Amino acid sequence: MSAKRSTNARAAALECLLAVLGRGQSLDGALASVLPALEDPRDRGFCQALAYGVLREHRRLGALRDQLLRSPLRSRDYDIALLIELGLYQLLVMDVPGHAAVSQTVALAHERNKAWAAKLANAVLRRFQREMPTVLAAVDDQPAVRYSLPDWLLKRLQTDWPAQWMDLIAAQNTRAPMTLRRNARATAVPELPPAQPMPGFADALVLDQAVGVDNLPAFAQGVISVQDAAAQLAADVLDAQAGESILDACAAPGGKTAHILERAEVKMLALDQDAQRLDSVKSNLERLGLKAQTQVGDAGEPTSWWDEQPFDRILLDAPCSGSGVIRRHPDIKWLRRESDIAELQRGQQRLLKALWPLLKPGGRLVYATCSVLHAENEAIIDAFMAEHTDATALELDLPVGQSVGYGQQILTGESGVDGFYYACLQKR
Repeated sequence: MSAKRSTNARAAALECLLAVLGRGQSLDGALASVLPALEDPRDRGFCQALAYGVLREHRRLGALRDQLLRSPLRSRDYDIALLIELGLYQLLVMDVPGHAAVSQTVALAHERNKAWAAKLANAVLRRFQREMPTVLAAVDDQPAVRYSLPDWLLKRLQTDWPAQWMDLIAAQNTRAPMTLRRNARATAVPELPPAQPMPGFADALVLDQAVGVDNLPAFAQGVISVQDAAAQLAADVLDAQAGESILDACAAPGGKTAHILERAEVKMLALDQDAQRLDSVKSNLERLGLKAQTQVGDAGEPTSWWDEQPFDRILLDAPCSGSGVIRRHPDIKWLRRESDIAELQRGQQRLLKALWPLLKPGGRLVYATCSVLHAENEAIIDAFMAEHTDATALELDLPVGQSVGYGQQILTGESGVDGFYYACLQKR
């Protein structure tokens, strides 16, 4: 990788970090705005690795930086604060030669027309190389710093999972494996990189090493999709039968919609209130050769889209904190606020209550989140069951997770999967 290309990849990563941490943009959106300008696939991969890694380790890197500085940086120099984090991450985690990590970080400071910052970055990074064990020891005794979590989230995880929180936060801070879902309808045998099946998960394969989907011809052929194994359990819990009428109430981006259709010939309505995100559902279905009715609409306001024909089964993959998928979306740690949880709860309760009347007697509603917080899972179902005497919670027998009240909770990292919650309610 040439010096110029290397600097460009680092500059793009810095712009991503500024967009996420400075302006509150999602990491996916930030990457989408910078990656097209990087022509070399190696540069794109390097930029992504830097952006994901620094967000994953952001609080720890910031603490290391501040430990090495004689005085704090000014708020207007936030770009330099993050630039130093980029350099520290390369020295601490990545397989980048030390001299390259330092020199390219310094070069990036020069590119931003801050000569003073170039000297500062050089001094800080070289001191870190010399004193790494001592500096790490000074910051790593605090779990919230060592695993880069906001204090409020760590406190909730400790309260909700007093025996498991340490393993949970460690798992949240790891890189997630690349898991594929085999299309049950596909007849072709795909050519895939080395991968392992997952016991208990009918359609899941874990690649030995992650690759871009462009390097998976079976993806374009509709033979496989990318989906974590825990998310694949939604189709198992829903257990749709041929000929039934199914509502996927918050369908985008369409992975669960497609999986249900791969399993059975059903009449599917894929609903989402975001028209742009609903386009991703349509694209997924087209790639896989599947058909469903798609509808823009708010699941909490059925009168605007429902034809008054009740459904046999409903999947409510409710909007949530995403606390179970932080390892895949490290920006969640810094974009989510504790005050969001109460608002999310109100939305989850609203959706659940609005959709229940749309279910046939004897029908099944699956409530799912990618959260590991009691407030979004057990608390929601407990309150719903207390108010709805016509609801029965079915016992789940998933290959991973633990029973919690009316549902089953999967914690991030269990059997290598994402954190998820499932409850299955049947109408009497």
